[in-house]
Amino acid sequence: MLKQSLNLKLQQKLSPQQIQLMKLIQLPTQAFEQRLKEEMNENPALEGGQEEDDYEKDDFETDEYDDYDDSDSIDAEDINIDEYLSDDDTPDYKLSANNYSDEEQRESPLAASVSFHQDLINQLNTFILDDEEREIAEFLIGSIDEAGYIRRSIPDIVDDMAFTQGIYTDEKMVERVLHIVHELEPSGVGARDLQECLLLQLKHKTPTESVELATQIIEDQFDAFTKKHYDKLRAKYGVSNEQLKKAIDEIEKLNPKPGGSFASGTRLIEHIVPDFTIRVVDGELELTLNGRNAPTLHVSKDYQEMLQTYKDSRDKSQQQKDAVTFIKSKLDSAKWFIDAIRQRQETLFVTMNAIMHYQQEYFLDGDETKLRPMILKDIADLVGLDISTVSRVANSKYVDTPYGTKLIKEFFSEAMMNDQGEEVSTLEIKKILQDVIADEDKNKPLPDDQLADILKERGYPIARRTIAKYREQLDIPVARMRKKI
Repeated sequence: MLKQSLNLKLQQKLSPQQIQLMKLIQLPTQAFEQRLKEEMNENPALEGGQEEDDYEKDDFETDEYDDYDDSDSIDAEDINIDEYLSDDDTPDYKLSANNYSDEEQRESPLAASVSFHQDLINQLNTFILDDEEREIAEFLIGSIDEAGYIRRSIPDIVDDMAFTQGIYTDEKMVERVLHIVHELEPSGVGARDLQECLLLQLKHKTPTESVELATQIIEDQFDAFTKKHYDKLRAKYGVSNEQLKKAIDEIEKLNPKPGGSFASGTRLIEHIVPDFTIRVVDGELELTLNGRNAPTLHVSKDYQEMLQTYKDSRDKSQQQKDAVTFIKSKLDSAKWFIDAIRQRQETLFVTMNAIMHYQQEYFLDGDETKLRPMILKDIADLVGLDISTVSRVANSKYVDTPYGTKLIKEFFSEAMMNDQGEEVSTLEIKKILQDVIADEDKNKPLPDDQLADILKERGYPIARRTIAKYREQLDIPVARMRKKI
């Protein structure tokens, strides 16, 4: 049975121009430059450099063809932002004015390099192996993860080779070939756990008294080593504190992820390009926007003249109308893009300027304890922008300061009260906690409850569980794991 009903629904909708602006704002400098190149390649009506005479909007607008170009006008229907863009989405830079489909795949050139697994295969080719051994060895190499480990048991590997590769062998044979894989570089590759990985690396070292003791510790007392029970190790092997320290030093030099060292050397790394620069000049803060964020663009005069030529023509065929529609869309798109870049520059500058003055004490001398509590709403209220806009600036932009290049979002923090009732930044508390741990006696590291007592004495009444949370956020291990000989 059909029923009629009335539903009220509130939706936020943005025009294509607003969506384009948001996408541009969240791009860091290098990505923005790439986006700019793409737009200039896709839109011939957009040109770089300074134009001799500023164009007027009327130069490329036409009224003669307005009666038939509505369907192709760039002033499209409002778009539901929830369906188009979210803060966590990877920016999709396509707009209808660019005249290419959503399904079109964009390709970026990548530098050619030998993969981790291919490098291992290349090394394997230097060994004399029969066909069966080579097949097993290649399967084992294919089972190595990015960290350099084989995370599967030998029985599982034997079964998998039989079912998927038609290679019928036994565990003894696989174990023997695995020893060959263990001879490959980097040392430790193909290990099944951390203990085996460390042992393989130690066995590749030149034998010394310290290396031999380290090998015994990892082989027979691995659990005591991981728990840093140094007294038990000294008693077990009858060695001095200095001898044990040298053995521990040998272990600490080893690589727990042998595959990671190869991968990091071949991975493409995008270098950070600061979006802003802050300098202290005569005791005053000076903010500049990276010039690469402020390109000089203008609308092509050739396209404007082309549109005028079509408009003056007496030919009113459909082909002529399509040409006018295409040219007008490109000109409109070019002007939109120029306006969006201008608004992007203004938004970035006013937002960073507000942050700089809000954290003026820090930027003057670099003392992190002077960072004030600051949330997105504080800056949004100062500059009159939406919180989401400030978030897009803070989450993806870097600023070059006299104290290093910083991610802007690192300046934001919640507030806590000290014993005098004053609001202090959680960043200030974390810095003090970090300093206290750095100065502790490493033979007797401070547990969380003692750290809480020390901070309380300094005027920061914080619970032990809060200390533990901050310590974890700073990537500092528990007291037992900070112990050193």
